[in-house]
Amino acid sequence: MERNKLPLRIGVGAIVLNKKNKVFVGKRKDNPVNKWQMPQGGVDKNETLIDAMRRELKEETSIKNIEILKELKDWTEYELPDYLLGKIWKGKYRGQKQKWFVVRFLGSDEEINVETNRPEFIEWQWLDIENLPNVIVHFKKRVYEKLIPEIKSSIN
Repeated sequence: MERNKLPLRIGVGAIVLNKKNKVFVGKRKDNPVNKWQMPQGGVDKNETLIDAMRRELKEETSIKNIEILKELKDWTEYELPDYLLGKIWKGKYRGQKQKWFVVRFLGSDEEINVETNRPEFIEWQWLDIENLPNVIVHFKKRVYEKLIPEIKSSIN
């Protein structure tokens, strides 16, 4: 499989902050090691980025009660490691190009339910912003490091 012939998948991510400015992360169902990530996913055809973010957030966490604080100006990108190339997304993509949104969760924790129709997470937690790069899979670490100052600037 030639990496450079595969495109990047267009996706969105939701940085969900609670009232204490902690970030929602879920432990992925398909990753048995102790790795967590923020809700994210692909953009469907004819779907706006905001609509895709809201849909992904609802599909993965059941969260609907949000206020959008900020759409990050820049896109982020990551490449899949060789051992995942051809296995994820039916082999159509080499990585993802993402637009991230910082949102405030306005509901209570009881609204959050990761046991959805097609669950992606097996559990969830609120995490300190600084800890994000320590819990993510290695190939997304640079993205999460880049997001931290953006998150902090949207809450100050």
